[in-house]
Amino acid sequence: MQTYYWKLQNNAADDEIIIKAAEFIRQGEVVAFPTETVYGLGADGLNSEAVAKIFAAKGRPNDNPLILHIAAKESISRLTSGLTENAKVLMDRFWPGPLTLIVEKSAIVPDAVSAGLPTVAVRFPSNVFAQRLIKACGCPIAAPSANISGRPSPTNAADVLEDMQGKVAAVLDGGSCGIGLESTVVDTTEPVPVILRPGGITYEMLTEVLGAVEIDPALQGDKNFRPKAPGMKYRHYAPKAPMYLLEGKSAELLPSMAVKAAAEGLKVGVLCSGAMKVLLPAIPGMQLACWGDSKEELAAELFYLLRDFDRSRPDVILAEGIDESGIGLAVMNRMRKAAGYQLVTLTDTGLRIKNGTQLPSFMVK
Repeated sequence: MQTYYWKLQNNAADDEIIIKAAEFIRQGEVVAFPTETVYGLGADGLNSEAVAKIFAAKGRPNDNPLILHIAAKESISRLTSGLTENAKVLMDRFWPGPLTLIVEKSAIVPDAVSAGLPTVAVRFPSNVFAQRLIKACGCPIAAPSANISGRPSPTNAADVLEDMQGKVAAVLDGGSCGIGLESTVVDTTEPVPVILRPGGITYEMLTEVLGAVEIDPALQGDKNFRPKAPGMKYRHYAPKAPMYLLEGKSAELLPSMAVKAAAEGLKVGVLCSGAMKVLLPAIPGMQLACWGDSKEELAAELFYLLRDFDRSRPDVILAEGIDESGIGLAVMNRMRKAAGYQLVTLTDTGLRIKNGTQLPSFMVK
């Protein structure tokens, strides 16, 4: 398949491009497009055959539900059999923006989108290019992130093309995504709303508006459940090299671990803050990915940095964890999945890995 690449310039010339892309979607094809979170892989969300092409392009299991993207708040009405008061409050406060709501679905939503569940995920993105595309299509756009399933989500068009060249009809290049992490997903069908996936709309922001909000225990890595939202069940964001996430006090040992791993002949990748960077000794061949000093910087750059490790191919990646306040909850959720839950902690008895795997030799005294 030929994949058209179109650069959006935020001027009148974009109109023709948007019309062409929308025509592809109306014809049942798949188009990658920018949002404020990550790039999406979009198709007509009411066309089961078109939605099946998303799963084929990604290599994504079809029991993983998709998000329907709309371009006006009122468009949700035909996609749901009814909204709770909590859903209405969240729509009024955070739409358009990086918030996805789980609502009871209406009869027009295909099972291919909802993975057979009685609920559907809906989002109204704030990205202007996304809004214009959805409006031009005249239908909700079903869209997961525009990457091969399991790989880090793309936050720029070049990374989309790396995964999707020849698999989709077109890629719209709207520049780099601002937030860099997928949207927050909140189940509004429960008496107390539940965060199924943390994102740019933080736990603190939600509790300020709603009061009580719960965090789904499945976010800790339990795989024995049926996913109600995208990205809950399968390994995501994973670089090709094994990655260890150093949480809490164990992060203080990152420099010595890197030195020892290099001494064992391993090419070491390090993902860390600016403060940690100054503590690292010079290590031959080390790939250093530094995000600066703010959680927002890490959120915006995380997926790009993980993909960059794939390009340089270290043997092992050591990543510094952060605290989980604010957007830190979303960042740590993505980093834990990227590490395959190889989470290193420091206890009274020494280092341990939470998922029960054996410590690598460079972590053993």
